[in-house]
Amino acid sequence: MTTSTAADWAAWQESWDRQQESYMPDREERFRIMLDMVEAFVGPAPRVLDLACGTGSITARLLARLPHATSTGIDLDPALLTIARGTFDGDDRVTFVEADLKDPDWPARLPYDTYDAVLTATALHWLRTDPLDTLYGQVAGLVRHGGVFMNADHMIDDSTPRINAIESTRRRTRMEQATRGGALDWAEWWALAAEDPVLAAPTARRFEIYGVHADGEMPSAAWHARTLLAHGFGEARPVWCSPSDTLLLALK
Repeated sequence: MTTSTAADWAAWQESWDRQQESYMPDREERFRIMLDMVEAFVGPAPRVLDLACGTGSITARLLARLPHATSTGIDLDPALLTIARGTFDGDDRVTFVEADLKDPDWPARLPYDTYDAVLTATALHWLRTDPLDTLYGQVAGLVRHGGVFMNADHMIDDSTPRINAIESTRRRTRMEQATRGGALDWAEWWALAAEDPVLAAPTARRFEIYGVHADGEMPSAAWHARTLLAHGFGEARPVWCSPSDTLLLALK
């Protein structure tokens, strides 16, 4: 991938996707099921909040699948938001908001009071359970009656330590194979971003905010479902899973 002062946003998106897929080979299947559920529950033209949107991975797939949808992406990461804004520049279906999800006032920065669907993927494990509990209460206030919240993320069941150990070994082997095939790992991808003329400054700010990696937690799918029900969702359960990841759907 070559970069310049006129950044190639499509190339950055492709590079990000490949890096993420080295950790989650079922990533596209996970997105497909997520959008199946969006269309089934709230129709072909939903108003969506892409929570902790990163480069806009969910938004890109949402608009390709449902071109009459609209999306609000919210994130704090200045580097990933730079890529997202560059990718969707000029698309009036998409709005981006820079905000910290641990800030109690972040919902006030959104352009709408309610959404048909709030979607997030591989992001909320950056939070510990107490702030995630608070966040779920805020999300519950943003999802309209009949709308959905979906979180696709690492959800670890501590009651199965032997299964978890085998899965961890299998995952490391798979990641090693992906990097031998040319995929960048997490650290390599960020090192490349730090060298790019457009992304260098926002990448430096990103590491000032987060450090190398946030000190989050990965509670079980049962914890997520129980917490969402406690905050007013009517139903909540996994609708897809792999050995390490779960897509959990909560219906308001």
